[in-house]
Amino acid sequence: MLQANAIRKSYGKLQILKGVDFAVHKGEIVTILGASGAGKSTLLHIIGSLDKPDSGQVILNGVNISRLSAKKLSAFRNQHIGFIFQFHHLLPEFTSLENVCIPAYIAKKSKKEAESRARELLEMLGLLHRADHKPSELSGGEQQRVAVARALINSPAIILADEPSGNLDSENAASLHKLFTELRGKFSQTFIIVTHNEDLAEMADRKVIMKDGQIINEPL
Repeated sequence: MLQANAIRKSYGKLQILKGVDFAVHKGEIVTILGASGAGKSTLLHIIGSLDKPDSGQVILNGVNISRLSAKKLSAFRNQHIGFIFQFHHLLPEFTSLENVCIPAYIAKKSKKEAESRARELLEMLGLLHRADHKPSELSGGEQQRVAVARALINSPAIILADEPSGNLDSENAASLHKLFTELRGKFSQTFIIVTHNEDLAEMADRKVIMKDGQIINEPL
């Protein structure tokens, strides 16, 4: 469902990605590992259309996103890609429910439809009783689960996670990792996860190891 071909990216004279080829099938959980500076997050941002490659192409569900205009790319990203970051990026002035609804509103879904889906997701994640609480009133683990619900609200083809458990204690990290496998089971959800967490890496279907801007080891 996702194919990245010959992805190259430099910032000034610094080469970050050096011709990366990468593919993911529907329903896979793939983790990307490597030392800091290996190019993991840059690759994830290019796959997620948050950054553009200098050369190469990214094809998601048959669409070459490298060729889309800025407006079409923004709409495609909103509808097909979910994001989870190390720092949850919840808006502090909004409740859990409102934060989860934001991508649905951007997709021009009605308030009734967005809130119904958001409540359904919060209930599934054990957070419906926290729907009216603001981020400052939630624990770190709860905040990250709200971010997961927000990523799922538009039923994206793929979820990209950048160090999603990096800010959590071991108990909450284990809970989040278990949640990813449950979501894959329930929705056939596809995940690409950049992580340094070996426990999370071991739970994946496939581990991809990057070094110096290249994939050096991709076990079957």
